[in-house]
Amino acid sequence: MRVLFWGTSDFALPTLRALLAAPGHKVVGVVTQPDRPAGRGRSVRATPVARAGVGAGLRLLQPGKPRGEAFMEELAGLEPDVSVVAAYGEILTEPVLEAPRLGTLNVHASLLPALRGAAPINWAIIRGHRETGVTIIRLVRELDAGPILRQEAVGIGPRTAAGELFEELSELGAGLLLEVLEGLEADAVEPREQDHAAATYAPKLDRDAARLDWSLPAADVDRWIRGCDPWPAAWSVLGEGDGEGAPGGAGPSDGGLSVQLFDSRPAARDEVADAGTVLVADPREGLLVAAGEGAVWIGEVKPAGSRRMASAAWIRGRGARAGQRLR
Repeated sequence: MRVLFWGTSDFALPTLRALLAAPGHKVVGVVTQPDRPAGRGRSVRATPVARAGVGAGLRLLQPGKPRGEAFMEELAGLEPDVSVVAAYGEILTEPVLEAPRLGTLNVHASLLPALRGAAPINWAIIRGHRETGVTIIRLVRELDAGPILRQEAVGIGPRTAAGELFEELSELGAGLLLEVLEGLEADAVEPREQDHAAATYAPKLDRDAARLDWSLPAADVDRWIRGCDPWPAAWSVLGEGDGEGAPGGAGPSDGGLSVQLFDSRPAARDEVADAGTVLVADPREGLLVAAGEGAVWIGEVKPAGSRRMASAAWIRGRGARAGQRLR
């Protein structure tokens, strides 16, 4: 089967690799986002999928918008039997979706119709879901609303972080996609319409959204920290005053330090303290912070301008002390 692959982020790589290794399938090209500035130095970088495609000697397409007469002619020239989309990052038009004879498939990291949208892995943890999974759908114009071709669930543990779940679901999606392609070749796939009334959404997360609200109960703060690990990374400003601060630097009015927080664990505590107050900053025990109800142990931190480290090591370096506030 001639496959045109669409993807951008690391999530897409296991599916691309699986297609390249699978007998009977030929990847005729890769469509990915254009090279863009990234990182602190804002140097122009190719996407992970672009780098993988070039490394495999594949035809690479990087349109600003995948539409228009010239792009459609290029797509038709590749003569794909099917398009496979995994974390591409653009909504495709109907002519693009319908160009291959078998249409366009999508590898989506949730149990649709739950968590349609850009950040289903993060929100599954933040919202306290006990399971999530991967769904292979046939893409339609409406966001993540196409018929389900294959679906498989995985559990979410009490300490699972988004990065760990990302790895598990990306590998699961690759295997499910190959199963669906085999079923399509044998005419043995039975599409199942989604229950659109049950749909929920997982909007894109950014660094502003990842600033912690310490007035939430400890269990909620813990889920936010795990759901944003490693990116966009839950963060607060450590200081004495009430300034706002910003990711990557000190607060403009309180001299506070922006610090990203990871490896959390809720704790039941009897102390009465303002939310965000550092209750324990011990080089042996680590960092304990008051929430709206209970408290949260923080196992790792990344202060602005520094590396990710154990909270105990940060405390030994005079990074935090009891009585300070995280805001």
